[in-house]
Amino acid sequence: MAHAYTPGLKVSSKIRLQKRRILPLKGEVTVKVGDMVESETVVARTELPGKVTPVNAANILGVPATDLMNYVLKKEGEMLKKGESYALAKSFFGLFKTTLRAPDECMLESVSNITGKILLRSKPLPVEVKAYIEGKIIEVIPREGVVVESWAAFAQGIFGIGGETNGILKMVCNAPDEPLTPEKISAEDAGHVLVGGSIVTAAALKKAIEHNVKAIVVGGFDDQDLRNFLGYDLGVAITGSEDKGITLMVTEGFGPIPMAYRTFELMQKHQGQKACVNGATQIRAGVIRPEVVIPMRESELSEELHVEAGSLKPGTPIRIIREPYFGMLGKVTELPSALLKLESETKARVLKVQFDSNNEIATVPRANVEILET
Repeated sequence: MAHAYTPGLKVSSKIRLQKRRILPLKGEVTVKVGDMVESETVVARTELPGKVTPVNAANILGVPATDLMNYVLKKEGEMLKKGESYALAKSFFGLFKTTLRAPDECMLESVSNITGKILLRSKPLPVEVKAYIEGKIIEVIPREGVVVESWAAFAQGIFGIGGETNGILKMVCNAPDEPLTPEKISAEDAGHVLVGGSIVTAAALKKAIEHNVKAIVVGGFDDQDLRNFLGYDLGVAITGSEDKGITLMVTEGFGPIPMAYRTFELMQKHQGQKACVNGATQIRAGVIRPEVVIPMRESELSEELHVEAGSLKPGTPIRIIREPYFGMLGKVTELPSALLKLESETKARVLKVQFDSNNEIATVPRANVEILET
C-alpha cells in the first residue's frame, strides 16, 4: 500500500501527552516524581533579577566621583525601603543638605568611585511555573522544572492568541457551521471555555471578555476583526503573550469556516469537563500550534489504539490548506505514484480526495494537504 508523510493537526479522542514545564532561570522545583498535579499546581518557582536603575549620584550631590563612597549611608547589597535615605551631602557648614532617597523598595547594588554612579536594583520578580495540565510528574529536572504526563482528549488549531488558561468546556453552538454571536454569551459563562461553530464575531469576543470567559474555540475568525482586536498587524513571530483577557483558538482558518466535524464532535463529547487551552502559535521553524487538552477520567481510559503518526494512505482524513479547495475536509481515496503535471507547468506528487461536504472527488498536490491525526 502506498504511503506518504505530511505534517498535520492532531485531533485525538485519546492521547498520552507529556509537557515540559521549565523555569526561565534556575530555581526551586516544588514537586517530586509520582506526584499527581492539577492545572493550577505550582511545580517550580524562581525569581527574576529586578530592574537596575543608575543614579548619577556624584553629580546630584555635587561631590567628586572619587569621594562618593564617603557620602553613601548604606552598604552595597543592603535593602532600602521606599523613601529611605542612602546618600547625603552637606554644604555651607551644614546649612544645606542634598539627600538621595530610594524611589521604591530596592537594593543598593553598587557604588562606583570612577563613574560617580550608584546602581539601585528593584525587588526580584517572583516567577511560578504551573503544571498547566492535570496529570502525573514523571520526571524532575533539578532546579529547572518537570515533565507532566496525562492521558487526554486533544485537539490542535491553526491559529491562536493568548496564553495558557483552563475552564469548564461548554458548547454554545449546535452545529459546526453555526456562528458564535453575542446573544449566545451570558454572565453564566464566566470561567468557561466556550466552543462555537464557523466563526466568532468581534462583538461576541468583546462580550466574552466582559463576562470573564476563559477561552473561545471556534472554526474561523475575521482577519480585520483580529487586527482591530489586537490593535496591530500580526507578523510571523510567536503569539501567546497577548494580554487581552481571553484566549482564542481558531481550528480552521480566517473567515467563516465550519469547524471540522471531528473536532466539534470531540468537544461535544467532553462538554462539562475541564479543558486546558493554550493559544500560543508559531508558524516558522519549530512550529507551535494552539491546543485544547481535556484530561481524561479513569473511567474514560480504554485500550490504546496505535496509529502510525503522519501516515498518508487511502482512508486518511485530511484538510486542504491551499486554494482552490482551502479549508475543505475529506478522505484520501488514491495515492498515484506517478508525478502529475500541474497548471504551473511543474510536476508534483498528487492524491485523490473525496470531500466530506459533497462527496466530490478531486486531485490535489500532496503538499496542499495536512493530516487530521486521530
